[in-house]
Amino acid sequence: MAELHTEEMVLNMGPQHPSTHGVLRIELVVDGEVVVDAIPHIGYLHRCFEKHAEALNYQQVVPYCDRMDYVASMNNDHAYVLAVEKLLNIRVPERVEYIRVIMAELQRIVSHLVAIGTYGLDIGTFTPFLYCFRDRETVLDLFERTCGARLLYNYMWPGGLSHDIPGDFVERTKIFIEQFPKTIKEINELLSYNEIFVKRTANVGVLSADTAINYAASGPVLRGSGVKWDLRKNDPYSIYSQFDFDVVVGKGEVGTLGDCWDRYMVRVREMEQSLRIIGQAIDRIPEGDVQAAIPKRIRPPVGEALVRTEAPRGELGYYIVSDGSQNPFRVKGRAPSFVHISMLPEISRGYLIADMIAIIGSIDIVLGDSDR
Repeated sequence: MAELHTEEMVLNMGPQHPSTHGVLRIELVVDGEVVVDAIPHIGYLHRCFEKHAEALNYQQVVPYCDRMDYVASMNNDHAYVLAVEKLLNIRVPERVEYIRVIMAELQRIVSHLVAIGTYGLDIGTFTPFLYCFRDRETVLDLFERTCGARLLYNYMWPGGLSHDIPGDFVERTKIFIEQFPKTIKEINELLSYNEIFVKRTANVGVLSADTAINYAASGPVLRGSGVKWDLRKNDPYSIYSQFDFDVVVGKGEVGTLGDCWDRYMVRVREMEQSLRIIGQAIDRIPEGDVQAAIPKRIRPPVGEALVRTEAPRGELGYYIVSDGSQNPFRVKGRAPSFVHISMLPEISRGYLIADMIAIIGSIDIVLGDSDR
């Protein structure tokens, strides 16, 4: 055995692999089944979002924002319209702010349900996926009744909203937030504390707090490592400062702090906090016109604006430069998935090939968000 010569092997995982959560290629350097290095290759879903924005007026950019993180379109739009309104130096009616927050938090729940359900599929279970998508449909029905779309909404506009909420929206939303805790309980019983699931995710893909900060991680990935940082609390935007909710962090409950299970569990518990925010907002929605502040012609003065928000996958930012024309001179999107993919080599080395699936799923990437 001492004379046996071995060498490393290079394997390609993706872009066709069903567990890579999009069109992603990972070049794996393996020694047997142990991962020596994992080199991500992105760009397969690049759609020139930032270049397109230079040829469109400010309102026309909104549907392109929808298509970045297509699992959380409302949150994409929210960040962009806040940046445009900052450029224009306009204030939207309070009713608009409340509806935006409700939609953003409903979208956060929808996004986390997709992340949790598909993560179960990655690990090898199917039933939790059905439970997650059952309740996701309920929220998508609310979105469809409001703006006619179920995935790409074009709902939040600079200065307001495309439509007001329908008459039964408040009642339907209250029914959802009363019933949804039961689904969270079912998810925990079926998946979160399932012995096989825990063994596949605990002590795997450990990301320390220092490493997460050094890589500029954000959202559940950062909070899963025990760092209590949430822009809704630490740098409030819109009207989030008016709501009472907790910032959920990983605790190393079943394994090492910052492992795959912690990142997963942060998303489960964040849905509970989103319910708290929605419950407070839905009871306080003031009357008003949701289109009163929409400018007839959007032509911001020369200047620049940067706005960052807490999207479901982490810190989403838009940097917009205006040259005084009706089209933005530059729109730069800061996508959390792009940052988190860069961490893959750091949290993959030394684990097995099978663990790569658990690691990729735990950071919850969307390639449209990464590649733009």
